This record gives sequence, C-alpha cells and structure tokens, in this order.
Amino acid sequence: MGTVFSFDIRDPRTPAIEAALREAVRWLHHVDEVYSTYRPESLVCRLARGEIGLDECSPEVREVLNLCKRAVRYTGGWFSHLAGGVLDPSGLVKGWSVERASRILREAGAHNTCVNGGGDLQLGGEAAPGAPWRIGIADPLRPGELCTVVTGRDLAIATSGEAERGAHILNPHHGTPADGPASVTVVGARLTMTDAYATAAFAMGEAARDWLESLDGYEGFAVTPDGGSWRTSGFPGEPPPGTRASVSGH
Repeated sequence: MGTVFSFDIRDPRTPAIEAALREAVRWLHHVDEVYSTYRPESLVCRLARGEIGLDECSPEVREVLNLCKRAVRYTGGWFSHLAGGVLDPSGLVKGWSVERASRILREAGAHNTCVNGGGDLQLGGEAAPGAPWRIGIADPLRPGELCTVVTGRDLAIATSGEAERGAHILNPHHGTPADGPASVTVVGARLTMTDAYATAAFAMGEAARDWLESLDGYEGFAVTPDGGSWRTSGFPGEPPPGTRASVSGH
C-alpha cells in the first residue's frame, strides 16, 4: 500500500499471540495484493480497468466497496473512492485493514496493542497498566516537531495532509486538489471510518470543523496553513510537552 506498518504489543508473549501476529502480517500482505493501486495486477486495478466485473470479485471486495459507498453517503460526498473517475478505495482500505489486524491480535489475547499503518493507528487497551496511550501528532509545518499529543484507551487515530506525499487528496466535487488545512487528525473508536472521515475532513477544508463537531463518537484537530490550529470540543489531546501553544476550542 505504499507505506510502512508496525505492531506494538504490550502484553506478555504467548504462542497464541505470536501466531496471531504472523496471521496479521499475512492479512496485510493479502490486502496489498488485492487493493493496491500501485500494483497493476491487483484486483482493484483490474476492476478499475474493466478487465473483471464486480460479480467476479469476492464478498470481501464487495464489502469494502459498500463501506466506501457508506462513507460517501455519510460525508456528503467529501469522501470518494471514485475521485477523478478512477476506482481508488485506498482512503478507506488502510484503516479497514489495520482495524482488522488489531482485531486478529485481540482475539488471540493481545488486548494492549498499537497497530500503525503509515501513521494511522488502531489502539487497544493501555500502554501500561493504568497508563493511557500517548500518541504524538507530527506538525506538518515544522518537521521533527509535534503539534499535539492524543491520549486515551481503545481508540483510533487518522491524520490526513500533504506534508509527506504532496497534493494527493482531491476535492471530489470538482476533481481538483483539495484546498484543505495543513493537516487534520480525526479520533474515533474504529479506524475504518475514522480514516475515511479524516480524508473527507481534509477535502472539505474550512467546513470540516463544524462537520466534525456534529458527529457522534468522533473528534478532530487541524493545523491551519498559517500555523494556527483548532480542535473540536471533545478532542482528547494536549499541547506537546514544553510548548505554549494556544489552541482554540469550539
């Protein structure tokens, strides 16, 4: 999928957990083979070129495309798996695959884990007994620095922006590069929709703040192009240690 995945498991090692970790890695390779837009031979690329039909795809692929359609509906079209007229479900697939990898570990007894797919995370349990996870969000305008720190248990975090990959997110209503903030971070319970909502929030630009505030179970934080920031009223974050950042509420 053109990015790096990592696993941080805080539970004691057991044969069941080690077997689940191997299964989770196999799962991510499977997702890459089926859904990657970087592999011309992937099923999604073949589907996009019209070489195969949806009726020839597995129930899993149809599930993913149905989830994409749900995200399109829930975001008023600001998320799209057809931006530019080409099938590309990657704005949802990465979060979906990480969420499932996390579930594979949890079902094997690993309840305190962080599965990280290119900076989008599904967090289970705690970092240590009685201690929540603390996740630094990279500042898109100041390389090597953090713009906020998210704290919590059993949550998903997704960030969309252009600091790493340039202008790759489109405004799906116009087919042009999105005029979004420097970055937007969305926090929810499960990464599938959290990832899709982060992409949508970036694409909708200034309207993202009120939209995220209206959602049940999701919170957001953004860095604006001028270096300012905003957060929704329930965002579980704080300024990085040693900073005096002024972050507005809503």
